[in-house]
Amino acid sequence: MAQYNLGLMFEKGRGVAQSDEEAVQWYSKAADQGHAQAQCNLGSMFFEGRGVAQSDKEAVEWYRKAADQGDAVAQYSLGFMFEDGRSVAQSDEEAVQWYRKAADQGDVVAQYNLGLMFVDGRGVAQSDEEAFQWYRKAADQGHADAQCNLGLMFVDGRGVAQSDEEAVKWYRKAADQGDADAQHNLGFMFEKGRGVAQSDEEAFQWYRKAADQGDAVAQYNLGLMFEDGRGVAQSDEEAFQWYRKAADQGDAVAQCNLGLMFENGRGVAQSDEEAFQWYSKAADQGYARAKFNLGLMFENGRGVAQSDEEAVQWYRKAADQGHLQAQARLS
Repeated sequence: MAQYNLGLMFEKGRGVAQSDEEAVQWYSKAADQGHAQAQCNLGSMFFEGRGVAQSDKEAVEWYRKAADQGDAVAQYSLGFMFEDGRSVAQSDEEAVQWYRKAADQGDVVAQYNLGLMFVDGRGVAQSDEEAFQWYRKAADQGHADAQCNLGLMFVDGRGVAQSDEEAVKWYRKAADQGDADAQHNLGFMFEKGRGVAQSDEEAFQWYRKAADQGDAVAQYNLGLMFEDGRGVAQSDEEAFQWYRKAADQGDAVAQCNLGLMFENGRGVAQSDEEAFQWYSKAADQGYARAKFNLGLMFENGRGVAQSDEEAVQWYRKAADQGHLQAQARLS
């Protein structure tokens, strides 16, 4: 135990100069004597390449020694190695077995991962009910991703009776911990008035929190709210900025809206050439409205050489996806 504790002190730099190399030395001494936590920590040092050359093979060996002694963290870690196929043959079945051992001991990440496995039916028969139970265990321990996923299960009525009110409750728990997905989802619930009194102002605030963390859909939604003046003072300039952030991350609808801003000179200097480029990006991702807009650009020779043939091709692509205006252009 003293050797293990000494390893911890060196790893954390507590009462001694921090040294991963020294930590490895002391963990090794304790691990060789069968100390499970030292074995697990040594596995982590090999996995991360801290104080020792990185080695998945060594990590697996030490994780297994600790896991066989019942160490929950090691059991979870071994499950991860099997799920990812790192220095062991990839096996979802083995991953599930080890996650379950750790989850049964209360390991919160293992409980969450087990929920994911049940949702996807990987290594186990697909079961929303089982997924819900494991997410709930992790969520009750404060795991933000599990809380967010629990909210999704309540929204969709998967594995549990549908309840917008319960969804809002769990989204809020995760959102209050800074989970961007939950913040975005909570914004959506406020915007639509689902499980909570409708409030564009509240929706804007939650979208903003998620957008500031880089959530592309939330950035797009902020753009919409600025463009429409919902929950915030109307501003084409702000709308443009948020559409641009989402568009740069590949959001097709934001790319199309950015094209419209350039085409109409709203919030940015008018440019048919820029509009054409952004419509093209969105159309390449299959967005029907952008395809229709490209047809218009070709038909009218705006931002590109005029071409009726190209216009027809883009109208046809949009029409094939059910775009009514494109269908009308072709009739």
